[in-house]
Amino acid sequence: MRHLKNHRRLGRATDQRIALLRSQMDSLFRHNRIKTTLEKAKETSRIAEKMITLAKRGDLAARRLVLRDIHDPDLVGHIFTEIAPRYKAREGGYTRIVHAGQRRGDAAQMAILELIE
Repeated sequence: MRHLKNHRRLGRATDQRIALLRSQMDSLFRHNRIKTTLEKAKETSRIAEKMITLAKRGDLAARRLVLRDIHDPDLVGHIFTEIAPRYKAREGGYTRIVHAGQRRGDAAQMAILELIE
């Protein structure tokens, strides 16, 4: 049973999964949109929304919490100065997942994860 299991394993060891999700968040915040598998998009969206919510607070403690997951200080500055103010009046739902069919090689469900404007 899945009781109290609150994340997807994505078929990877813990350190590999964390590295994958950090990389996907970096790409999402840099380019505002990424194309990935549906499961990875759902998990990345979950974490990215938390980062934006922290960035909306705007204080030093929130910046340090975001830096814990995103290791690029320039990108963290971009999140705090450009991305978070866009969503100041919004209570959540900063990302959108659009289904993009199946991947040709293995028929995995693909999705486009994007930040809502």
